[in-house]
Amino acid sequence: MKKNRIITAGAVVLACIWFGGCASNGTKQDSKTADQSAVVENAVNTETIGTTESMEADTTEQDTEDTAVLADGVYTAEFQTDSSMFHVSEACEGKGTLTVENGEMTIHISLASKKILNLYCGLAEDAAKEGAELLMPTEDTVTYSDGLTEEVYGFDVPVPAIDQEFDLALIGTKGKWYDHKVTVSDPQPVSDEQTQAGAADGLEDGSYTVELTFEGGSGKAQILSPATINVADGNVTATVQWSSENYDYMIVGGEKYLPLSTEGGSVFEIPVLAFDEPMDVIGDTVAMSKPHEIEYKITFLSDTIKAVE
Repeated sequence: MKKNRIITAGAVVLACIWFGGCASNGTKQDSKTADQSAVVENAVNTETIGTTESMEADTTEQDTEDTAVLADGVYTAEFQTDSSMFHVSEACEGKGTLTVENGEMTIHISLASKKILNLYCGLAEDAAKEGAELLMPTEDTVTYSDGLTEEVYGFDVPVPAIDQEFDLALIGTKGKWYDHKVTVSDPQPVSDEQTQAGAADGLEDGSYTVELTFEGGSGKAQILSPATINVADGNVTATVQWSSENYDYMIVGGEKYLPLSTEGGSVFEIPVLAFDEPMDVIGDTVAMSKPHEIEYKITFLSDTIKAVE
């Protein structure tokens, strides 16, 4: 009997050792499996993070490209609308003149007629509210391919971004505001030669007088109006005279021009880059203790042009 108890006790001990070993092996196996799972999960997470970061970088780069600001200057650009009833004149071939100044973009469009009276940057319901800032029309002359001309309304429209649709409401002769969406795209730089050729459209070679408006400075000196313009082979230059003798050079379109004379007021011959649009110029005055470059704007008014007899 005592012998049987000893055998039974030994069997119990062996069983415990065996089960303990199995449990230990199971724990090690589970631990190994868990470690392998963690490695795989970390690899997947790392790849996911890398892919996400790459996608974010690509998106950021694309956003940067899409929102890149054009350099200051003059461009032609496509002007598309959501309606066949609202479009630029056929003479303009779907394009307008995009001007960029200090990063701000404005496109001048010449429409098909004088039936659209005002535009509004935004929705029609806001355009109808009191105090809404409406875009006022300009009177433009467009020339068709057959040489015929027509008077139409034009507008200077602020452009928030290139290749991005924005709201532009309009009101016509019926007195009701309508919502529209427009897009400005494909800006192409306009060379000085193209700009001058555009300014000379319709003018034969010769000399003319033209009225001008003048802005900038303190008001103590100005360019006198009218000025004389000369047209030769499509190039237009203006002979302008200051009310002061103290201007020793001017800068127009990045080029420096010296005076032809200073007697009775500094006189310069400068290029005319456009009519009916403000043209940026710089005048250097020596009236003060040190020379100072001052920015001005000149607008040559095309409807005042008269041939010199």
